[in-house]
Amino acid sequence: MDLKWTDKHPVSRVLWVQVDMVTANDYNPNSVAKPEMELLERSISADGFTQPIVVWEVEAGYEVIDGFHRHLVGKKMGLTHLPVVVVNNDSTERNDRIASTIRHNRARGKHKISSMSNIVAELAKRNWNDAKISKELGMDADEVLRLKQITGLADLFENEDFSQAWEVE
Repeated sequence: MDLKWTDKHPVSRVLWVQVDMVTANDYNPNSVAKPEMELLERSISADGFTQPIVVWEVEAGYEVIDGFHRHLVGKKMGLTHLPVVVVNNDSTERNDRIASTIRHNRARGKHKISSMSNIVAELAKRNWNDAKISKELGMDADEVLRLKQITGLADLFENEDFSQAWEVE
């Protein structure tokens, strides 16, 4: 099937879904200060939603990939429906959802270091090697290593084989 260029982009398929069908993820490393949250609420009140919430379809509905704070504000405002676009229907792994969230967020702003460190640790424990973490999250090898060091080297490298660099006689 030959798709038109508009069919290839999720933004071409905005859905308005019931607010209770959209759930926050438990790994978003972004934080927004109170004044910015108030401004986001003001923006949605005054201008409406100018960006849909990016979601992944999960068993119980939709999990937020990008738009965590727009989702929170919409719920706080008592809205009945939220605009969403669904990405990556062909993949269901948590690792893929985490990576998608980080790609969306890193393209725009800052992350809390401790949260990013925890995410790198989780992906490593889920058998993603450093190269995959680096590629999927847009990090260089040094950044992955530094984030691993924050959560603790012992835990993250417990299954690695090491050789003696030198021996004392």
